[in-house]
Amino acid sequence: MKAEVFLPEDYKPAEDEPFMNDRQLEYFRRKLIDWKSEILEDSRDTIEGMKDSTRNIPDVADRASEETDRALELRTRDRQRKLVAKIDSALRRIEEGEYGYCEITGEPISLKRLDARPIATLSLEAQERHERREKVHRDD
Repeated sequence: MKAEVFLPEDYKPAEDEPFMNDRQLEYFRRKLIDWKSEILEDSRDTIEGMKDSTRNIPDVADRASEETDRALELRTRDRQRKLVAKIDSALRRIEEGEYGYCEITGEPISLKRLDARPIATLSLEAQERHERREKVHRDD
């Protein structure tokens, strides 16, 4: 079991410290856990809201509108479910010591990119190459 890492409230990873040191890893671990908790709380609220709003609406247009809203909400929740899986994967990479490194090149992913997208698995350059290849194949 690892010792708990002290992390000041205002801590932000900096380029001038060793890459993926204990403080940076703890920073990203907490960020991911907070993000996951927020998503799960939103999901619970959605489920409760859907249970509460189940009612018979006689007007066809109103019913259609409500069903459209529900379908949109369920699509959003499905995307968030997939996001939770990515967050879990990032937390696993932290535990395994692989977090912060591009899965294609093995190079460090920039701290700015990780701060903006903590589930990133590719460096910016590798992601851009991937998207260019995807676009070329999509146009076929």
